[in-house]
Amino acid sequence: MNNTKVIPSAKGNTHQHAMAGSRLPITSPKQRNRSRLQLTRWIGLGLFSFWLLVAIFGPLFAPYPMGAFVSDQIYGGASAAHLLGTDYMGRDMLSRILTGARYTVGLALVAALLSTLVGAGFGMLTVLLPHWLEESIRRVFDTLISIPSKMMALVMVSAFGTSIPLLILAAVLSYAPGSFRISHSLAKNLATLEYVQVASTRGEGRLYIAAVEIFPNMIQPVLTDMGMRFVFIVLLLSGMSFLGLGVQPPVADLGSLVRENIGGLSQGALAVIAPALAIGSLTVGANLLIDSLSNSRDNQKE
Repeated sequence: MNNTKVIPSAKGNTHQHAMAGSRLPITSPKQRNRSRLQLTRWIGLGLFSFWLLVAIFGPLFAPYPMGAFVSDQIYGGASAAHLLGTDYMGRDMLSRILTGARYTVGLALVAALLSTLVGAGFGMLTVLLPHWLEESIRRVFDTLISIPSKMMALVMVSAFGTSIPLLILAAVLSYAPGSFRISHSLAKNLATLEYVQVASTRGEGRLYIAAVEIFPNMIQPVLTDMGMRFVFIVLLLSGMSFLGLGVQPPVADLGSLVRENIGGLSQGALAVIAPALAIGSLTVGANLLIDSLSNSRDNQKE
């Protein structure tokens, strides 16, 4: 009788494991790119929404009045009573940031909206105007865009003094020309399409064609450009406040908080670091959100 035992080969199991491993889902580069876009979009949306909510509701949750002297300690560190420390006069930094963010975000939003309305409005209408009038308006905007934004703001402040309406006007004059160029280029291309020509042929007015036929088809890139203008205006207003020519006491924006506490930089005081990080996180969040929306629109076209 043959007592020899047959030992099963492991090759079959190895082959089965290899086949099972080959059935694992493979992530394509397009899927990885889409997941990255979603991640950056959520990060940007979270940061931007946070500062927008702070601008709206921050002063309601401030533990102290913005200008109240609440501590004898100058450039104090974080504590239970003062989560972000105190400034160069013993005021609570958390309260000042919660209140100051309203001026930074609010002024930038108003200026960005007005810049887009002016630039996009003229950009659409000039396409439908006579050629000589279109060229005249283009020359005006080309002249404005050739002046650096900070130089224009400095000239206006030195001539008329600093005030919140003047800061908004300086930002609008600085950034409306860029919005005009983009909007004019988009409207110029759209005006050559058949449905716009049909509307013009059937006797529709210029305002109707601009508002109904052209604007809905260019609103996404215009909104993306407005987001970029918002970031530029935040940096412009913060830079003006850092120079002492922006928002004036007794109120303060984030740029003013950095400037007035610059003496604590050598000590690494939170009074300098916290508002600087606030400006950085606001602009980074807005940039991430804009980039993700722009890239997702490009992917949809593909």
